[in-house]
Amino acid sequence: MATTAILDLNNARSRHLVGTAADAKLNLRLGPGDFALIDARDADLGRDFADLCSGLAPPDNGAVEFLGRDWTSLPLDYAQALRGRIGRVFAGRSWLDFLDAATNIMLPQLHHTRRDPATLRAEATDLCRAFGLPGLPMGRIDMLSAGDLVRASFARAFLGEPMLLLLESPLQGVYADMIPMLLNAIARARDRGAAAIWMTRNKAVWSDRSFPATQRLRLGYHGLASLRTG
Repeated sequence: MATTAILDLNNARSRHLVGTAADAKLNLRLGPGDFALIDARDADLGRDFADLCSGLAPPDNGAVEFLGRDWTSLPLDYAQALRGRIGRVFAGRSWLDFLDAATNIMLPQLHHTRRDPATLRAEATDLCRAFGLPGLPMGRIDMLSAGDLVRASFARAFLGEPMLLLLESPLQGVYADMIPMLLNAIARARDRGAAAIWMTRNKAVWSDRSFPATQRLRLGYHGLASLRTG
């Protein structure tokens, strides 16, 4: 019996992918444990691609399925709940200044799931510590340093044991010292059957042949081009 894909893009075309050709078709299948490294030098295109994978920007043609379900066929409340199984690190600023840091980190799970807030807070605290913070940050989000915001974004993405991780240039080409802890967290997620996409604009990451990707692709004008991993 074939294993249900975590993410399956089948000849997907979308006008939302500004910067790709009108006839560009995207094909990508990620099974449990798969890890795609994508050379995505256009940050806006990378964001739009992540939106497509998350069902936030439906394709004009073709299909995008997550855990065997086509985003376009799902009722809104079901799709919202399903997004609770996706963890995402955004390339741009993605924090709400009117909310405290702790709520910002827990917000996707608070919005998309019905998990007990106390349990969620405890898990968020553990993740923050695992990524090098002293605990779940208190106070305003703008009180955190740039590096601590990156760590907080990792905690937010991994909260709730997501089945798909969408990482948009997660280290911003700056925080190379955080690569081992992030790869370790991804490895643990893959061990439990999750899949991950790491989009990068960093030549050092892309050129690292030891990077543990199962697929290497390039996202650009012609869509997604698959490259050899070995």
